[in-house]
Amino acid sequence: TVATCALNQWALDFEGNLERIVRSIAVARSRGARYRLGPELEICGYGCSDHYYESDTLLHSFQVLEKLLESPATQDIICDVGMPVLHRNVRYNCRVIFLNKKILLIRPKIALANEGNYREFRWFTPWSKARHVEEYFLPRIIQEVTGQETVPFGDAVLATKDTCLGAEMCEELWTPNSPHIDMGLDGVEIFTNSSGSHHVLRKAHTRVDLVNSATAKNGGIYIFANQKGCDGDRLYYDGCAMISMNGETVAQGSQFSLDDVEVLVATLDLEDVRSYRAEISSRSLAASKVNPYPRVKVNFALSCPDDVAVPTCMPIQWRYHSPEEEISLGPACWLWDYLRRSKQAGFLLPLSGGIDSSATACIVYSMCRQVCLAVKNGNADVLADARRIVHDETYTPEDPREFCKRVFTTCYMASENSSQDTCNRAKLLAEQIGSYHINLNIDVAVKAVVGIFSTVTGRTPRFSVYGGSSRESLALQNVQARIRMVLAYLFAQLTLWARGMPGGLLVLGSANVDESLRGYLTKYDCSSADINPIGGISKTDLKNFIQYCIENFQLTALRSIMSAPPTAELEPLVDGQVAQTDEADMGMTYAELSVYGKLRKIAKAGPYSMFCKLINMWKEICTPREVASKVKHFFRMYSVNRHKMTTLTPSYHAENYSPDDNRFDLRPFLYNTTWSWQFRCIDKQVNAL
Repeated sequence: TVATCALNQWALDFEGNLERIVRSIAVARSRGARYRLGPELEICGYGCSDHYYESDTLLHSFQVLEKLLESPATQDIICDVGMPVLHRNVRYNCRVIFLNKKILLIRPKIALANEGNYREFRWFTPWSKARHVEEYFLPRIIQEVTGQETVPFGDAVLATKDTCLGAEMCEELWTPNSPHIDMGLDGVEIFTNSSGSHHVLRKAHTRVDLVNSATAKNGGIYIFANQKGCDGDRLYYDGCAMISMNGETVAQGSQFSLDDVEVLVATLDLEDVRSYRAEISSRSLAASKVNPYPRVKVNFALSCPDDVAVPTCMPIQWRYHSPEEEISLGPACWLWDYLRRSKQAGFLLPLSGGIDSSATACIVYSMCRQVCLAVKNGNADVLADARRIVHDETYTPEDPREFCKRVFTTCYMASENSSQDTCNRAKLLAEQIGSYHINLNIDVAVKAVVGIFSTVTGRTPRFSVYGGSSRESLALQNVQARIRMVLAYLFAQLTLWARGMPGGLLVLGSANVDESLRGYLTKYDCSSADINPIGGISKTDLKNFIQYCIENFQLTALRSIMSAPPTAELEPLVDGQVAQTDEADMGMTYAELSVYGKLRKIAKAGPYSMFCKLINMWKEICTPREVASKVKHFFRMYSVNRHKMTTLTPSYHAENYSPDDNRFDLRPFLYNTTWSWQFRCIDKQVNAL
């Protein structure tokens, strides 16, 4: 009987992390488990970043380990916890495996994650001595508890009385030559994987397939643990703890939930592993030639002597969320973690009546639904957090709309260029989700700011429709957008004060991933906020999510929002109707933008490579010359506007083509925007074709 878990750890929250680890071990023990696996770097939290350089992080991790070793909860169960360890002045990402106040093995990570959002090589060194073990000298505070001076440190496996266990860590499952292959050939029957794996839309099946395939060819039991929640940055770690045997899932954890501690326990028959392996002759032949792993002998069994009548777990079918469900749940859980851990009183959203801000409002409403559901299911942590947020120790959130009214303020900021349609759409949506809604007009402020310019220069800028230049028109649009940002922060700070309530609000942004990529936003406008739950999600996915909300949340106000063409409403109306549309302004469709984004980031395509791929992808709809024109326009606009990514609001990471400049997509922000050499190569191909 073994246990794995998903824990909502928080970087540097040693107190909270310790409490959650102990709780998970206690649950595992109470359910009969003899081995418990936790997430990667669970003691300090995965997202410590440059805090890993600090000796404090190492010290406090060992102090937590001391508490764990001494805890009654950790007795008579093998505990496998994650923390950074300094060995011979080299910092390693490690598993510390202990039993009854004795450390059995410290196993350093062999393959570090260093792509996308991961930067493990910056802080850690991989263990490169395969099947090699050294002596690790324990700190004095640990020696006093364990009575050990040194313990094994390196690439080894545990041999208990009844089986053999080997550890993998996160990235090692994803590498071409995973350790579980040779470990399995050397007789290891139980593989463990402690992960810090974050959510990306449509990624869950890849992870599940990897875990199941790890034992499909080689037999064995695979135990997967993962971090969950927002541990302090743009990533949401999405749990999915699981246990698999002989290529089939036998226990599945949730991908999105507000439970800080989730424990999975499974009882499995080791004889099923042995019989599965016995009939694979090619495996037996390979196993007879494998180099053996050092074995650490453990005088302990994971099974009981009299277990004939104990029922074992049967294979189950993994239940995946649709992308729309993922958008509904992932960012909602991330927002909840951010709200409760920042100790603010709620959110404020500039609600324009368009798809993006409406989708953001729906995610907050989904968060409120998740909170009410968790409280209904008896989650005491969520109830305590909700009471703290609304400053009412007797409050119980039962109705999502009522809870939404307490923690969510929406604000429609009209100007003379706003239509009555968008005003009505915003108001109706606010009513249906229950948010506290404010209507205001920004014209007085816009006229005052433009008036200052006119007084100083003696010139008054005009919109294009009134004879002004494009420079004048763009400046007048930007003034409106930036005043909305200023007002958003003013109302976030003082709305609750004006209502006689304590606390302040976090400002939510609502620029989608495609607009950021194209740079179709005003720098320091309402895209500038505290956090943005949709900044990593494409317009196409957001439209599908809106349809999901219509069907599942009964938000009928979204129907008219879906059917309206996206518009910034920053230029004058024509006969009371909107004349400006996003796609006309951008010179490209949102569907095209998604294609450009995936080719640029995921396919690693520059202008020339993108052109070469698109002349085949779009051969039915575009001539090579038209493709060339579209590619050039995209790269010109992308490079002109790349500087905006340096100040982009921290966004929930959901797409692998995100242009997030902080850590994921590192590029210059001052380009030669003529791309003269690259575009000339494209022109040569066009002429040849």
